[in-house]
Amino acid sequence: MYRRQRSSHLGLLMLASQLFQIGLDNIPPVTLAILGLNVYLFLFPAAPLLKTCVSVQQAYWFSDWRRLLLSPFHHVDDWHLYFNMASFLWKGTKLERRLGGAWFLYLLSVFSLLTGLVYLLLEALLTELTDDQSYSMACAVGFSGVLFALKVLNNHYHPGGATYLMGLPVSNRYASWVELVLIHITSPGTSFFGHLAGILVGLLYSSGPLKTIMKRCADLVTSNGYNSHRSAYYSSAGTSGYGGSNERYSGNSYYPPHPNADHTASYTGGLTEEQQIEAAIRNSLNDRGQTGVREGPPPYGFNVSQGTSAEEIRWRRLRRFDR
Repeated sequence: MYRRQRSSHLGLLMLASQLFQIGLDNIPPVTLAILGLNVYLFLFPAAPLLKTCVSVQQAYWFSDWRRLLLSPFHHVDDWHLYFNMASFLWKGTKLERRLGGAWFLYLLSVFSLLTGLVYLLLEALLTELTDDQSYSMACAVGFSGVLFALKVLNNHYHPGGATYLMGLPVSNRYASWVELVLIHITSPGTSFFGHLAGILVGLLYSSGPLKTIMKRCADLVTSNGYNSHRSAYYSSAGTSGYGGSNERYSGNSYYPPHPNADHTASYTGGLTEEQQIEAAIRNSLNDRGQTGVREGPPPYGFNVSQGTSAEEIRWRRLRRFDR
């Protein structure tokens, strides 16, 4: 790990020029905010680099776990910042537009923390296998690990394409692994295991259980009343593999719209608002007349009391036309 050297901030100037060319209005808000956070912490770091980098020695032996939060957002110099943010600008814009801002922010938070944890596990494992304490003292800093996780995710959503690395076409399926080796060869000072940790985290999400765990955690939060509009949350969050703002969520299943479907009619049944209200009242009265039939819990995580109150009619109306 090296102390930050004074420079002409040419990397910052190039990043500013790139942002100007793209236009701030064309960058999704979460991507722009995370980029701004990295630039801010480069100019006004929360702590010196030697106190923000993460290693087994500092995080585990000395219990300085806050480094897991600080290390992804600090950089060694302006060129380190520029290359990471230029890459994030492209990956973040693409993924945020697909997944939605809320889910993308959630994803970045999990990836940032988990990449650091996987890095610590890899370094601790190497220390045990080789009996070399230098692995435990290797200190990593920067957003590169998160970028590798995002690269895996982006390639997962766009299979079959090719990425050009050093002028040679490489299938997107293997691009992350080839890039991992090339960066280590051309830039020996980079953290090989920090980048590898990012690839593993990306695979945990795209091909492993991480995506399911994150969705269930989001379900717990929404069902506990922090956000009663689950359908709106998942609409903004997007769905992995489908993408599209007209998808519906029910339980653990996702239903992409039919390409020729009338999306307005799919939610209203083709009825006017007055006809919908009348139908909801009739259904409510019919349901009250049935015995021995108990319906399942209402969606979206809130309970509705018995009776034909306005809230019940509204709930039954939503429940009927959201099927």
